Amino acid sequence: MPGLGCSTLEDIRALIGDCHRCPLGDTRTTLVFGVGDPHARVVIVGEAPGRNEDLKGEPFVGAAGALLDELLAHAGLTRSEVYIANVLKCRPPGNRDPLPAEIEMCTPFLREQIRVISPEVLVTLGNFATRFVLKTDAPISRLRGRVTRVGRFTVLPIYHPAAAIYDRTKRDVLFADFGVLRGLVGTVGDEAPREGTLF
Repeated sequence: MPGLGCSTLEDIRALIGDCHRCPLGDTRTTLVFGVGDPHARVVIVGEAPGRNEDLKGEPFVGAAGALLDELLAHAGLTRSEVYIANVLKCRPPGNRDPLPAEIEMCTPFLREQIRVISPEVLVTLGNFATRFVLKTDAPISRLRGRVTRVGRFTVLPIYHPAAAIYDRTKRDVLFADFGVLRGLVGTVGDEAPREGTLF
């Protein structure tokens, strides 16, 4: 899909405006655009805002956000050094899964954010982000921790941090996979840029 013609993240945010392109615009409290370094080497893609994110207008706050900060530190990164966005920018009611029509309506803006930031690494957290970026139906349990090349991006699928809140056995897996990210951040900058289409 061609870009939306934006040159900065501010342009994309202005284009989105007070979005009511899908029904989620009528039920959200706050649109959650994204946050972080506009020139980040790593973009982290989550699923959708939850209750805390909807209230604050920032991705990954609350318990999942605190764990993400720990995981980033394990990878040698801070929140200010990465960019964090979601597949959806509005909270689905009751934190239900995103619907296909919502994903179709919202992801052109995510795609444009990634194009403008031009990172080296995309970390996809959970099934919905991974399916969108890798265009796959395979579950995150099968793909997690496996480094993939998509166009000019290095993609690393990882469990969503919220999964470890409900299933403590996933905590060690998350830290292992963010250890893979630490290795990637140390090597991808040495690669020659590759041309390729955006996922």
